[in-house]
Amino acid sequence: MSLQFKLVFFTPKTHTAVILSTLFKQCPNVLGKIGQYEECAFITPGVGQFKPGPGARPLTGEPGKLEYVDEDRVEIVVNDQGDKVQLKHAISHLKAVHPYEEVAYDVYRLEDV
Repeated sequence: MSLQFKLVFFTPKTHTAVILSTLFKQCPNVLGKIGQYEECAFITPGVGQFKPGPGARPLTGEPGKLEYVDEDRVEIVVNDQGDKVQLKHAISHLKAVHPYEEVAYDVYRLEDV
């Protein structure tokens, strides 16, 4: 039984295109495929905030100081064969290409109604 999920992640605006390009190349027909359309994504701009703790190695900012970053919220569909292997691979690829040491992401199961 196949399943669909929506993978939502947050990234600095400067890295959005590279992340999506890499993910679509590494996971063709799994990520961003909706019917006859490929490499589909929804991108919403916003501002993220974080304060790195001691020992953190942030991409921007420094430990102990609140940081604000222009980010994109990126939403892509994950087509899974039902065992969540494709979903787990997609998240693994996201973590490998993402510039943050702690990647903020959400996963939602999609229902066909």
